Amino acid sequence: MDAIFAIGSNGSGQLGIGHQEDVSVPKQVIFHPEAPSSPVVKVAAGGNHTLILTKSGKLFWSGDATSGACGLASGPGSNVFRAAELTRDGGHSVGHIDLVAATWEASIIVARDGGGKRTKLFTFGADEKGALGSGELIVRTPTATPIAHFPPPGTEIIDLAAGMGHAVVVLNNGDAYGWGNCRKAQVGDPGAIIYSPRKIDDVGFKVSRAVCAKESTCLFGDPKSGDMRVLGSNKWELSSRAPATVPAWSDVGASWGNFYILQDDGSLLGWGRNDHGQLPPPNLPPLQNIAIGSEHVVALSRAGDVLAWGWGEHGNCGPQVENNDVNGRWNVIASSKFIPPGYQIDRVGAGCATSWVCIISD
Repeated sequence: MDAIFAIGSNGSGQLGIGHQEDVSVPKQVIFHPEAPSSPVVKVAAGGNHTLILTKSGKLFWSGDATSGACGLASGPGSNVFRAAELTRDGGHSVGHIDLVAATWEASIIVARDGGGKRTKLFTFGADEKGALGSGELIVRTPTATPIAHFPPPGTEIIDLAAGMGHAVVVLNNGDAYGWGNCRKAQVGDPGAIIYSPRKIDDVGFKVSRAVCAKESTCLFGDPKSGDMRVLGSNKWELSSRAPATVPAWSDVGASWGNFYILQDDGSLLGWGRNDHGQLPPPNLPPLQNIAIGSEHVVALSRAGDVLAWGWGEHGNCGPQVENNDVNGRWNVIASSKFIPPGYQIDRVGAGCATSWVCIISD
């Protein structure tokens, strides 16, 4: 890994930049005792904690560790990124991690089994409404706790998503399962608090991706199929304004109140809440990568600029805001034009009022 920079909300040290002050100009995150050598593939953020997953399958954390969502952290929290300790001495190693997601106070990971397949699903952290997925009795655990008897034999997990209080996984046979606070029918009827993975029935197509808003879930079929289905609350008209079919896409995402589709041509389709300018502003340049935060969007343009818009009260959309928002326009928070020769911006990340820029050598 070469470098990762962060801006935004930092009251619990979740940016990992050595202190607990919000910043609106990108600061390089600090790893202790040393930075990983492998590139970042995912930044996942809960309410006050951040997880960084590298290509080599290693997990790092910063922020508020009191819930257990950062694993076996000594002390209340950290202002720098440290390697996650997920099992106690003598316990079985989690192994190579491929997927990571976070609810408000919990974390979810998918790891490879001995055969290299993604069949190991673990949760850790705190949640009294099912987000840990291991039954009604487990409401807090700082160790990576396997969700028993899942996935079904002969299947493996190909996608993982989480919102504030619920999570969804997609299997390689096209089935999707969800758990957590699903009282708005986020994973289908009947709406309920679901304490272990429940299959989402009657989707109508093989699912390939899932994204989770606060009270809704959006399931997608093959990227070229046009298949999509929204489940859960229609707040912010997430169901009623959803397109009947979706264009060919390269990535999808969700904020608390929006769904987004990055189309193959680099244009961004979005619908839902717009009280802080969360929807795509007009005249966006073609994009290559998106990351969706709680109420803001970070996007990497094909020209190499990192754009941000939406709710920006904590500096997560850069320093230029009006009434704490970037509405109907975007800020450029980083650009390939201003990094040293031989390096490029590889990808972006977004969390709860946090934004992330990953830089690698060519």
